[in-house]
Amino acid sequence: MFLTNILLKKAKAKQVLVLMESAVSQHQFMQIRDRLGDKLEVIRYDPYIQQLSVYRERRKVKSIR
Repeated sequence: MFLTNILLKKAKAKQVLVLMESAVSQHQFMQIRDRLGDKLEVIRYDPYIQQLSVYRERRKVKSIR
């Protein structure tokens, strides 16, 4: 491995954009979290059922610097 390859490597992103999905309905939204943090789980208003609902992290969409 050459020294130039080591110096030119990109740094990893500190945050990621993730897709959050309601446990009750199929409503989704995007949220930013730390790359090294735990998977998100939040309580938020769901407009489909018009009540509070648990949203769980579904998948990573992209990295954010």
